[in-house]
Formats: sequence, C-alpha cells, structure tokens
Amino acid sequence: MNSPDSAHPIHWKVALAACFGTFLEWYDFLTFGVLASLLGQLFFPADDEIRSLLASLATFGVGMVVRPIGAAFFGSLGDRHGRRTIFIITICLMGGATFGVGLLPTYAQVGIWAPVMLVGMRMLQGLAMGGEIGGAAVYLTEHAPTKYRGAFTSMLQLMGPLGIMVSTLQIVLLQSWLSESEFHAWGWRVPFLISALLLAISIKGRLALQESPVFAQLRDNNAIAKTPLRDAFADRRTLGRMALLVFCISSGGSLLFFSSQVYSAVFLKTVANMDATLAGQLTIIATLALFPLTVACGWLSDRIGRRPVMLCGLLLGALSILPVFAGLRHFGAPGQTEPLIVIGLLLIPVIAVALITGPQTATLAELFPARTRYSAVALPHNLAAGWIGGMSPFMVTLLGVKLGDPVSGLIYPVVLLSIAFIVGWRFMPETRNTVLEN
Repeated sequence: MNSPDSAHPIHWKVALAACFGTFLEWYDFLTFGVLASLLGQLFFPADDEIRSLLASLATFGVGMVVRPIGAAFFGSLGDRHGRRTIFIITICLMGGATFGVGLLPTYAQVGIWAPVMLVGMRMLQGLAMGGEIGGAAVYLTEHAPTKYRGAFTSMLQLMGPLGIMVSTLQIVLLQSWLSESEFHAWGWRVPFLISALLLAISIKGRLALQESPVFAQLRDNNAIAKTPLRDAFADRRTLGRMALLVFCISSGGSLLFFSSQVYSAVFLKTVANMDATLAGQLTIIATLALFPLTVACGWLSDRIGRRPVMLCGLLLGALSILPVFAGLRHFGAPGQTEPLIVIGLLLIPVIAVALITGPQTATLAELFPARTRYSAVALPHNLAAGWIGGMSPFMVTLLGVKLGDPVSGLIYPVVLLSIAFIVGWRFMPETRNTVLEN
C-alpha cells in the first residue's frame, strides 16, 4: 500500500474550506459565551445579577450537553455516508440557529418565552457542533501526510481561538462605537446576524469539498460499517480508547480551552470588575499567542510523539489554574490593573491549551480504525467537551458562589485535569505514524 504522503496529496483548498466551516461553527457557538453576562441580563429576570449570570452560563452549557446526541447521530451518518454530506448539513443547522438568536425578543418583551426560545436555539447549535467537532478532525487527518500530520492538522484547532477572537474583537469594536444603551438595545444582535454572511461563504466552500480518501477507499472496497456506533462499542480496544478521550484527552483539552478562552473573559469582567472593553482587548492579545503555539506543539508532536506533549499540557494546566486566576483577580482589579501582568498570566493556560490541542486533532483519528472512526471519535470527544469542559464555566461559577470565593470554584477543572493526567500517564498510547487506512 502506498503511504498517505504519496497516495493522498494535500489539498490545501479542501483543507481551508473545512477549516473555515469549523471556524464558523466556533464563532457561532462561542459568541454566546463572550456575551454571557449581557445575555443573562437580557433574557432572564434581572432582579439578581449572579442568578442571571448563572442562568446564562447554564444556557451556554445546554448547548454543550446536547453535543453528544448530535455526535452519535451525525457520527453514524458520517461513517455510513461519508464526511462531506454531514459537513454541509451541520454548518447549515449551526448558521440558521445562530442567526435566529439575533432575532429573538428579550425577557422584557415576551417574558418567560425569551429564555425558552434561547435555550431552543442553543440546543440546535449544540446538535450541529456535535456533528462537526470530531468529524472535522477525522476528515482533515485523513488528508494529511504521515510525517507532518500533527502540524498540518493543528490548523483545525486554531479555528476555535480564531472564532472567539473574531467574535470578541467584533464585540469590542461595537462597544467602542456604540453607547452602552445602544449596545444593550440592539448592538449585541450584530455578531449573531453577521453569521448569515459567513454561512453563505462556508456553504460555498463546503460544496467544493472532496470526500476523504480513506472513506473513498472503504467505499470502493465495500468495507463501510452498517452499524458503526454499535461496532465501536462491541470492540474492546476501541471502547477503551473512547474512554481515554472522555477521561483524559478530550476532557483535558476542553477544560483548559474553556478556562482559558471562555471563562477568563467572564472572570475579568464579573469577578475582577475590569472594564469590559479592556478585558476583551487583553483576552484577544493572549489568544493571538495561541496560534503559533498550537502549530509549534503539533510540529513538536511529529518529532517526539503525541503522548509526551499532551501529558505536559495536562500537568501544566493542573498546576497553574488556581494561581493564575488568583493573580487575575488581584492584578485586574480597578485602580490596580496591570495589563502586562494580566497578559502574562493569561499566557500560562494558553501554553497548556496549545500543548494539548496541537497534537489532539491527529491523535483523535489515529486512535481508531477507519470503519468506525467518525463515530468512535465524535461521541466520546463531544461527551467530554460538552459535559465536562462545556459545563465548566457554570460549575466554576456555581462552586464559587457556594464556597464564597470565585477562585475556589476553579478546583473543578484542577481536580479533573489531575485525573486526566493520571489516566493519560497510565493508559495513553503513542499514535504517531499510525496507518490511517487500517
């Protein structure tokens, strides 16, 4: 059999189309997180600011909770009917739901129906995200050359930070151009409505996608699984590696991503009481560093292996989160804000994120056989990212309220990252140079 390097040339146009679609998914999905505190005021009773924030973060979490359902459904379809068709369906579902959020009436206008409709739209977003994340990793990895698989596929991991950075930058600009009353009245809708234009561009790009060469080979050999999800659960080795995603690789990456890229902005605004515009600007600067770091860590995993790079990320995250957020509260407070120190603190979890996500895309696909790969990746990855990582902003806030100290709530990701490191140290295999056609 020819190596992937010679048999399947890199189609950069295809890769860019796939990545842009994933960028739109993340832009749509994370815009809600960036606006969590404001949406809490607009869509929930405003008599208690903390309760409104918790309700908004819980609604953000709802989208994460339903991700495994979308993963199971769309993942099975992807293994049976190909990756390309599913990508087009999920992007349309996500874009339509996000545009719908921008049209929703607020609590002051329609009362309890406002949060009901918001939760409904959020659930549709979660279903679409479940079909996209995991499947995109499989698709891009199956196009990548073996020797550079980590670096090449790390591009996909940049779409999450890019999505949140573009969303945050857009909101910062709107807040600087509009008065506070204008932004609260209608300006917050703009990022959601703009998704319609991005959706049109993404659909055009995805219609040009070619099918994965690995899936095409399965189809030509009549080797497509009829019941891929059931087959994945029936195979003991596949099931064990699915559990590895849930308790280690995917949960660790998502916990760090949401702590670093979602909750940090909320924390600076609501706990440190930093000016919202300044908090957004500093978050963007830290996010920019994630781009070269992620590619560098993907490249490093091609040189020394996926396992050591990801284990370093898990360990760094477990050790640094509590002191980093304690520092953010101190150095981000009004009257004693130190922007350079805040940026330096934000960069520590960013490095941990890069160490995990750089090699992660390739690792997800390398762990599983081709016939059930989409299902075996999508379900546990979205289960971990949705139920463990996605709920972390809510859980951290809730624990902080219960314990009387917002920083104490961060014990949630610290404990889970510690468990992830122990599980990875014991069970994570080295997958570099895996033959994906098998």
